[in-house]
Amino acid sequence: MATYKIVVSDPKSRKAYQKEVDQNSSGLLGKKIGDTVKGEPMGLTGYELQVTGGSDRDGFPMRADVEGTARKKLLLSGGTGFHSRRKGLRKRKSVRGNTVSAEISQINLKVTKAGGKPLEQLVAKEGAKEEKPKEEAAQPESKPQAEPKEEKKEPEQPAEEKKPEEKKE
Repeated sequence: MATYKIVVSDPKSRKAYQKEVDQNSSGLLGKKIGDTVKGEPMGLTGYELQVTGGSDRDGFPMRADVEGTARKKLLLSGGTGFHSRRKGLRKRKSVRGNTVSAEISQINLKVTKAGGKPLEQLVAKEGAKEEKPKEEAAQPESKPQAEPKEEKKEPEQPAEEKKPEEKKE
């Protein structure tokens, strides 16, 4: 079954959380950058999220000013997909359109309306177990044993390098 990796960013706490969701049931297919979606289909009840970008399975970024779902080669001077190191530099780069399709593997989302529960609880990793504090066993305190003192060793002097003897003819 095909999945999206969604990255949900919370502007208030300045943290990002990752979660994998099913493509069909997520409600993201066909949405454009800037659209607002409900969080319920992704397991984020009470949240409203805004699509801010993403990338396809080959790593090409989505760009807001490119219409459609196709990958296109554009002459870029800056912005998403290309950051020039010199002023005036332009380069032809491949970027993905602004509409979410089946070829997209990662979708970036931003929280616009928070729900009842914090994101940390809703986006908990399935395989992760909550860490419980270790209970200290009631052991009588014992004096730490004195460690044996190490003898001071003099630093070894490097051996003199022997020069190869020259052959006399």
